[in-house]
Amino acid sequence: MESIQNTKLWGARFEQETNQLVEQFTASIHYDVRLFRHDIRASIAHCRMLARQQIIPQADAECIVTGLEQIRQELERGQLPLQVRLEDIHMHVESRLHELIGPVAGKLHTARSRNDQVATDLRLYMRDEIDQLIELLNQCQLALLDLAEREVTTLLPGFTHLQIAQPVSLGHHLLAYVNMLARDQQRLHDAKGRLNQMPLGSAALAGTTFPVDRFWLAQELGFAAPCANSMDAVSDRDFVIETAAAAALIMTHLSRLSEELILWMSPPFAFIDLPDAFCTGSSIMPQKKNPDIPELIRGKSGRVTGHLVALLTLMKGLPLSYNRDMQEDKEAIFDTLDTVKGSLALYAAMIPGITVRSQRMAAMAGEGYATATDLADALVRQGTPFREAHEIVGRLVRSALEQQVTLDQLDIDEAIRPLLTTEASVNARDVYGGTALRQVREAIQTARKRCTGKEPA
Repeated sequence: MESIQNTKLWGARFEQETNQLVEQFTASIHYDVRLFRHDIRASIAHCRMLARQQIIPQADAECIVTGLEQIRQELERGQLPLQVRLEDIHMHVESRLHELIGPVAGKLHTARSRNDQVATDLRLYMRDEIDQLIELLNQCQLALLDLAEREVTTLLPGFTHLQIAQPVSLGHHLLAYVNMLARDQQRLHDAKGRLNQMPLGSAALAGTTFPVDRFWLAQELGFAAPCANSMDAVSDRDFVIETAAAAALIMTHLSRLSEELILWMSPPFAFIDLPDAFCTGSSIMPQKKNPDIPELIRGKSGRVTGHLVALLTLMKGLPLSYNRDMQEDKEAIFDTLDTVKGSLALYAAMIPGITVRSQRMAAMAGEGYATATDLADALVRQGTPFREAHEIVGRLVRSALEQQVTLDQLDIDEAIRPLLTTEASVNARDVYGGTALRQVREAIQTARKRCTGKEPA
């Protein structure tokens, strides 16, 4: 009889050998090998539960656990060769375990299927990855807060429709991204809470005939509870999709910040300079300094959004329960997580080195009649209805354009003239969430307390 090492673990039903093209096409070991720590952790917990429930002898369980620990060390050292014929990480571990301890290895798979096994491994893996993303988001927020605090008094034009609108504090502008990333953290926290349910014990789709203790096993693996429905546990990947959606939003926010940094570094703006270590030059133009990192992150946002669409499309037509299509979830989510982690790490490292050209920002902050709204507000405080004040100031702006002068150079009430400076305009917006310097400083302190754990998230 052929040994288990030389045949498929599921192969007894089949008369023909698997076609080599099929083996190559269906194998996932080249990417799901990254799940090995989580697979072995879940297998050890499952084995101990089997012994605890007297489903397998304690001595066999101890032998299996010892073998699994050795396999983990071999994989960490890169000493276990990967083979296409063994399909995935689960089969590699089980096959190697049989080599190490013999037939008793076959008892490990009692009361479980690869369906609930892989669903558990993936949830364990993504739980750890989400923790890393949350920490990287925190690092980016702290870097932005440091820059915002340094540049509270730096004024620049705020834009709508990419037209100069009103002057704002650069600190206020940067806090907008801090708030976006904070919401990204919240989405990941929420996603982690929903995925933290354990599939093990669901077996292939209907549960198991063995008296397993799913609640003990869930606690052992740090899950909040077992999945409540065995078919749902093995056949949905909404936790992957939800995390991918949160990741796509992170990349969308980083892409928007990237676009601004790219614009701000261009000579027509000349608002900032990025550190040399995060830029590259041209192969033909020696004067060039290109913002490659923001450009690449802006581009990779499309890649991550594409993975989200792929995952949604993958799942939309699958009947219950498990289908092999679902193997396609891993490359998409693995690349998504790698891309977002890399992008966040780069931003956390790059932001502290940004040089702000505050004089250039301040000069442009007053262009485009940016304080026209302040003039209208002043007229309102004198008793003019706002719509009438809006019309009056609109005519004044048109007159100033024709004369090629600024608003404060027109014939206006002397009491109003001091209100039309950029500094006065910024500080006049002294409401919660506004750009007045007092409000910005308080907002920075509040955000820093949240990021450092001194206030609830």
